[in-house]
Amino acid sequence: MLKADRFARILDHVARAGSADVHQLAELLDVSGATIRRDLQALDEQGLLRRTHGGAVTGTVNLELPLRHRAGRRQEEKRRIAEAAAALVPDGAVVGLTGGSTVSELAHVLAERVGGAQGSLTVVTNAVNIAADLIVRPEIRLVVIGGQARSASYELVGPAADQHLARYRLDFAFIGVDGLSAAAGCTTHDEMEAHTDRSFLRVAAHRVVLADGSKLGRATFASICPLEEIDTLVTDVDPAEPEHAALESADVRVLTATGDMA
Repeated sequence: MLKADRFARILDHVARAGSADVHQLAELLDVSGATIRRDLQALDEQGLLRRTHGGAVTGTVNLELPLRHRAGRRQEEKRRIAEAAAALVPDGAVVGLTGGSTVSELAHVLAERVGGAQGSLTVVTNAVNIAADLIVRPEIRLVVIGGQARSASYELVGPAADQHLARYRLDFAFIGVDGLSAAAGCTTHDEMEAHTDRSFLRVAAHRVVLADGSKLGRATFASICPLEEIDTLVTDVDPAEPEHAALESADVRVLTATGDMA
């Protein structure tokens, strides 16, 4: 297992459990205790968890993993979600993309699809990693929204981004979330990011949330919007209760991208 993969799994485990000891993590990852101790020390130095005697803890209820640690997780599920979401987009559409690993995967799928047709798609994004991937593709008209940079998500957010977005009209806005629940609606870890996500939704004709099954039934710090303010959820599992009932009541279309989809 690569070090980056170990780091992501360690952070995910500690974020969910609140703490973990070296023995637990060594068993989980099938590596030696010495390897886990080195990994925990490196993650402590990056400020991503707090090293303790015999293990590690996080003082944050919902730790936000930096995008570089999230990108390789649940990759198969994210690809299926991205392909289902891309099927919603007709040629010539104006598409808004926020940051996050699942939306980044959608950007890859859309780029593969448009091929060599000049100007066949317009992408408006505040994610610098998406912009870097798409700028080399002349067939995509790219508009980058400016703002304050967030190192955790590679997004540009804040008042400048919101003002910039107000100048445009989108056919589709695709946003990633850190949580989607019946009680809290769509949520994320950062307040400014949530505000900019709302700005994307506000200027879009079709408002689409991409969320793998780990996000369903979960609520994080900052509210993006209630479920009534989205049109479609694209996920990889059928939502359980109470989310299923809440989505149905809010008239949200649910597209479930399962492994047996054609």
